[in-house]
Amino acid sequence: MPSARNSAVHRAAATAALVLLAGALPAPAVASAEQQVQQVRGDRAARFVPGPCPATSGPVAVPAGARCGFLEIPENRSRKAGRTIRLAVAIVPAASPRPAEDPVVYMAGGPGGDAFGDIPFLVDAGLNRDRELIVMAQRGNLHSQPDLACPEIDRISARVVGLRYDDPSARSLMLRAAKECRDRLTADGTDLGAYNTTENAADFADLRTALRIPRWNVYGYSYGTDLALTYLREHPEGIRAVALDSVTPPQTVSLPWTWSSAGEGIDTVLGACAAEPRCGSRYPDVARTLAQQVRRLEEHPLTLDAAPPGGGKPVKVVLDGGALLNLLVANAVPAAEVPAALDELAHGRPERFARARAATARPAVGETAHGLTESVACGEWIRGHAESDVLAAGRRAFPGWPDTVLAQAPQLPFQHEVCRIWNVPDRTASQRVVPVSSVPTLIVSGTYDAKTGASWGARTAKTLSRSTVVRIPGVGHFVVPQSPCAQEVLASFLARPTAPDTTCVAGLKPKPFTIGSK
Repeated sequence: MPSARNSAVHRAAATAALVLLAGALPAPAVASAEQQVQQVRGDRAARFVPGPCPATSGPVAVPAGARCGFLEIPENRSRKAGRTIRLAVAIVPAASPRPAEDPVVYMAGGPGGDAFGDIPFLVDAGLNRDRELIVMAQRGNLHSQPDLACPEIDRISARVVGLRYDDPSARSLMLRAAKECRDRLTADGTDLGAYNTTENAADFADLRTALRIPRWNVYGYSYGTDLALTYLREHPEGIRAVALDSVTPPQTVSLPWTWSSAGEGIDTVLGACAAEPRCGSRYPDVARTLAQQVRRLEEHPLTLDAAPPGGGKPVKVVLDGGALLNLLVANAVPAAEVPAALDELAHGRPERFARARAATARPAVGETAHGLTESVACGEWIRGHAESDVLAAGRRAFPGWPDTVLAQAPQLPFQHEVCRIWNVPDRTASQRVVPVSSVPTLIVSGTYDAKTGASWGARTAKTLSRSTVVRIPGVGHFVVPQSPCAQEVLASFLARPTAPDTTCVAGLKPKPFTIGSK
């Protein structure tokens, strides 16, 4: 699902700490330019070419001492003739002087999320404490070549927040931007159909071989779990253990599926408030308050100027029912503040939600590879489900809410129409396959996750015979960077994949809810 890296919760995740436990064995070396290993697939070769680490915006994302380069692979492995693409790779050294011999490879979310931008969160969480950490920008992503960014889509954000969520003008802007991006990318020779999860998984298989790594561990987050499970299914060789954070099961993910996760995550937050004496007393029947505000805003949207949380000039924002729902799914207002924010909204004070809406007006242009996002969503997620199926799923998740709110999948508005423009091959037959494996697997979910509902952890585990399922109370999407306990569990899992220590979970309680003034 779309990355949460820019959300307030994700930014806070950078402060978490992790202690990884592992044996003391020498780290694998990357082949020198003279020793580059090639893996031949048909008539095409894949190789790793060392090179300088890419320059990154904002805080330094690639730590000192990291080794970088590019994995060179075919854009489309099914074609004997075709261009070669280059995927940026960073190998972050272990903090331990005697690291374990099996590194951790990271599979980022999105699809289209900036993997290199996640490095500070991963390092602060200690993922390289006792093992090398390998990060590869997935095909089409920032720092890889080609980069399937769509600045056309990024630039409409400031205009869209000033419109109703499902406004015809918002639809026209989105469709025009998608067409402009697609036309530009295809004019450059990009084969958009080759930017899919199957090719993505094969890239990581090639990377392990090219780096001459006998065995490694996989850590995937959000869409990266969809990718990790596909990789496990298609290329199980060389995988020691797999950790899945905020699981997106490939056999299930679709536009209707997004509603089940949204309903589960939001209901859990509201239920936790009702169960907490202070919150339940101060905000009785908060679920009804939410439903009332969605209906009210859908009938009478609010238009106001709001300053983004990070500062800057106020921007015009419109709050309607669809915008409110999507802010909750995105965790744009921290879960602990949601009951107070809803109460304020009901009493004529919409500022918290307005500021959260304003925060989306200025995305980092070019950071997200919308080209990969759309190619995966259109090839793997929308097929087999009509627009009426999305609405029906929305009605099941939120009975009685306006159809105008429920007709658009959370965070993926107008997706069927976008996909008619994007026009990539249907890949559902090969992608929606249940992964069956005995490789040790850890599945970590946050109970407040409204993007990838926590119940999907146990469901996914049913065909993974050596799996451990952990639910972290009071945490949303991208669990490990936010939860010291999840970090301890992951550390234990990497040290002993078949017998991780999960005792810290039993004593966990959600963060107390914020209680506002009356």
